Amino acid sequence: MPDNERKPIKTTHSSGGGAPALLTEFEGTVFGHRDGHGFVQRDDGQPDIYLPPNEMRAVLHKDRVKARVVRQDRKGRPEGRVTEIIERSSNPIIGRLLQEGGIWLVAPEDKRYGQDVLIPKHAIGAARSGQVVVVELTEPPALFGQPVGRVKEVLGEIDDPGMEIEIAVRKYGVPHEFSDEALALARTLPEGVRPADKRDRVDLTDIALVTIDGEDARDFDDAVYCESARVGRGKGWRLLVAIADVSAYVQTGSAIDVDAYERATSVYFPRRVIPMLPEKLSNGLCSLNPDVERLCMVCDMLITAKGEVHAYQFYPAVMHSQARLTYTEVAAILANTRGPQALQRKSLLPHLLNLHEVYGALIKARSERGAVDFETTETQILCDEAGRIEKIVPRTRNDAHRLIEEAMLAANVCSADFIAQSKHQGLFRVHEGPVSFSASHRPPGIDQMPSRSTPCCCAPCSKPFTRRSTAATSAWPLRPIPTSQAPFAAIPTCWCIG
Repeated sequence: MPDNERKPIKTTHSSGGGAPALLTEFEGTVFGHRDGHGFVQRDDGQPDIYLPPNEMRAVLHKDRVKARVVRQDRKGRPEGRVTEIIERSSNPIIGRLLQEGGIWLVAPEDKRYGQDVLIPKHAIGAARSGQVVVVELTEPPALFGQPVGRVKEVLGEIDDPGMEIEIAVRKYGVPHEFSDEALALARTLPEGVRPADKRDRVDLTDIALVTIDGEDARDFDDAVYCESARVGRGKGWRLLVAIADVSAYVQTGSAIDVDAYERATSVYFPRRVIPMLPEKLSNGLCSLNPDVERLCMVCDMLITAKGEVHAYQFYPAVMHSQARLTYTEVAAILANTRGPQALQRKSLLPHLLNLHEVYGALIKARSERGAVDFETTETQILCDEAGRIEKIVPRTRNDAHRLIEEAMLAANVCSADFIAQSKHQGLFRVHEGPVSFSASHRPPGIDQMPSRSTPCCCAPCSKPFTRRSTAATSAWPLRPIPTSQAPFAAIPTCWCIG
């Protein structure tokens, strides 16, 4: 910005005789802009400070700095000056290696860096001109000098299939390599479930548990089963939700646990997944693949005809998935119980119909409680045969998606209640109370919603819970649960758990 468009900031003093505002320093993080200027995002939450291009010469995107305001532009926006570089960003710089006039340099893929990185000839390694590389800085930028670095990793040619994924993984710091200790520990794990692993577990291998996922799913974390059952004197269902029992193989504080803690979750890309656990676990022992035994944890629930969780219990089990189903397949079966898909899964049809029935009861109960239904549109990335992104389309949701969601919600409510009753610490989201509406601005249907006397919170309510003897399970169609397992807990209707 020309100097005639800037004006100095008036020097002001605080009432206590403190330092002038012009000299007050603050700390923050630099965010570059593709046009050459940048901003300092202040740690104190105050508005960002503009940095002109000349101030960006000695800093890079994501550097930690001290700065102060030196003037305002004609619109009254503060402009700053970097007074000290606290910490250089450790983020790798990804870009194309180029040779111009005998000089090697890397042009960053992220234009917010604003400067090319010079690469000495001896620091190129095996990289070739035009390839995408990862650069490690050896000399930071200065007011009169560009940054210097060395090639740390060669990702390949710019047109290679999946190159955008390789760039994104490194650009956003996604942990994609397991430690040597974690890989060594994974190699010591068994290939399958051993007889000793089944000790003190409920045998559910003859129960028709199935997984229902998308067509592009790479691992299968949960399975479901449902059958009709009498609950008290009325009709109901017994719903089982099983998840892979990772704790059977990953001990707290082990190398695998440390790596998983750093990852926090698996990261899914088109045609590729970066797992939270080594492949032997993520695609093997902890994936509920069909026709093999797997260790699992089960939430075993009794659901009333009104969609209320009447009782539940948790226990470790061993299961044998009867089928790997997809949302599309299950939706087709439910839409036409005499169609080709239904005939192909004839033995599973009664259980799928039970799942659909209990889903209807659960969703109706949630609606009557006034729970918010966040029906959003998800997107799906479609790639061509070479792995390049072709288009992004809306992902079609059907009753099979919602069926699984309701089963998982029911299991999660039971989990929250179990944690609360056991007086274990847990994380709960507490949101704002109901909104008050004027008589002339009341949303349609608001008067039909259940009245609430207290602000809503997602923690389990404080109503007393009653316990039932495990002997009650002897009347269930599956099998009695061993007395060593936790007893059933009866759940009262709780409007604040959606």
